[in-house]
Amino acid sequence: MKPFHYIALATIASAFGLSSCEKVLDKENLGQSTTELIFKDSTLANLNLSFIYNQNLPEWGDPIISATLNAGNTTASNYNVAGLADEAYADNRLLAGTLQLSDVGGEFGTGLSATNNYGKIRTINMFLSNVQVGPLPAGAKGRLRGQAQFFRAWRYFELVRQYGGVPLVMSPLNGVGPEARDLTYLPRASTTETFAAIVADLDSAIQVLPGKWTASADWGRINKGTAAALKGRVLVYAASPQFTTTDKWQAAYDANVQAKALLTANGYRLHTSFDQLWFQEVNNPEAVMVTSYNTATGDQLKRNNTYDNSTRPAVNGTGGGQNQPTWEMAQAFPMLDGKKRSETGRYTYTDQLFYKNRDPRFDKTIAYNGATWPLNGNTGYRLWTYLRGTTTVETGGSTNTGFYCRKAINPTASPSEVQYLGTDWIEIRFAEVLLNLAESACGVNKLSEAYTELKAIRARAGIEAGADQLYGLKANMTRAEMFEAVLYERQLELAFEGKRFWDLRRWRKMETLNNTKRTGLTITLKTTGVPTDFATTRDNLNLDMVYTNYFTLAPKILDTRNAGGIAWQSKYYFFPIPQAAIDNNNKIQQNKDWGGSFDPML
Repeated sequence: MKPFHYIALATIASAFGLSSCEKVLDKENLGQSTTELIFKDSTLANLNLSFIYNQNLPEWGDPIISATLNAGNTTASNYNVAGLADEAYADNRLLAGTLQLSDVGGEFGTGLSATNNYGKIRTINMFLSNVQVGPLPAGAKGRLRGQAQFFRAWRYFELVRQYGGVPLVMSPLNGVGPEARDLTYLPRASTTETFAAIVADLDSAIQVLPGKWTASADWGRINKGTAAALKGRVLVYAASPQFTTTDKWQAAYDANVQAKALLTANGYRLHTSFDQLWFQEVNNPEAVMVTSYNTATGDQLKRNNTYDNSTRPAVNGTGGGQNQPTWEMAQAFPMLDGKKRSETGRYTYTDQLFYKNRDPRFDKTIAYNGATWPLNGNTGYRLWTYLRGTTTVETGGSTNTGFYCRKAINPTASPSEVQYLGTDWIEIRFAEVLLNLAESACGVNKLSEAYTELKAIRARAGIEAGADQLYGLKANMTRAEMFEAVLYERQLELAFEGKRFWDLRRWRKMETLNNTKRTGLTITLKTTGVPTDFATTRDNLNLDMVYTNYFTLAPKILDTRNAGGIAWQSKYYFFPIPQAAIDNNNKIQQNKDWGGSFDPML
């Protein structure tokens, strides 16, 4: 649907020339400043707030890392967040171990720009200042302020998880004149102080925002539960090994208990369908934080979801081929009984029939050779990616890994429509809230609560409960084992949602990928024993029989830059402050692992 903040932006021009704002424009002194006029009227103030939404809502798949590291001699596509871990493959300097200080770009805020982090924070601070002094009723002010404070918290969260503590600018700074300029030279706050400022903004938002916006036109607005859910996520990060060596899990647990309670009280829950949840918009019970898109094709309000077109096979759209799962990601999913491939359970795993009897999320996340994948309105479409000799049978482009990502890919859109799709991005799902609660419950040694949340997620996925009703989870896990189980469940449930890299990073587990090479799967049609009419009859053949008799499978090494494979360096757990920012403000200290004295763990 058309996002409310884009509808609002379209209204701004008419708001100053049409009868819809007669109560403001026909009754006020037009010599007053535009700011005075806007913040005397709640409609106009909300239109102004829409610009903040538009600037700050995240895009599909968390592209913030591309903005941070895409500087000068690097390419944004190589920093697709799925390719920064084991989900997908991308050739980038982070995993090659060759990232330089000069590779860190301007997203931190190294120039006069309204679009970098500090430019966006200034816009929010100006809004908060203007709302505060305006004559609007207290309730209206609170709702406006709460939404803006949420986005200020969001901006500082993006900064702290990348760099550690940063300068905290909580009001508009006047840079005119030497004294005012000198006051803008702020040192970095500690990481603990930065997290505290984020939490304070979110606590304020929780206090004043409604539990749910009831009008359909307000779909996507930040509410009390959204703010609580972000606070829960933030405090899980703050308690993670990336940021601390002390126990901070109690605050994270309390925040996530509050988030679940507030959301549940306002009708949020797990959607009944793991795959279809992406295609319900208004009143989607799982959508806690949403970026809305539209299907406009040529007007000034065009805001399309580009993920679908870039991810689906090229033959089925006008782009295609990104976010391709690795063989490691395909193998990560457990069996239908919830047991890992290597564990003893009801089902036996073989590489030759890797797709058989898997966690149902496997088929709803990964498209593989021979999979039935409804696309272009064809409910019986079969995907074939095998090689005949050394030539792919795909047309219009081929997969490099042997797989495609099928999560959130619209099954009914035609190739001509996919570049204009309006599928919403759900940045925070209710499932993540449950996972955050499970992790923090484990942190405070409430393991039974962690089991409860993991079982709920696995039950929705369609995993078999088993005689012990544990859905494949190991009984009587230790605290350490439960932490691993939660991280594993996040890998499965949140695959290709921009979470895996950040999870491994905050748990300081990126080194577990070192000296390994991500692989794809090459599937080749045998040269003997295959019917001559296979290409025309394959869609009607039994897939198990086809794989057993007609295909050979072999791993394909994707990481070829380093002979030794992935070479993540520990200093990457906090990125360096861009040198341009330090040159602009000599009070900013560089992180200690990058030649400075600032300790981002304090």
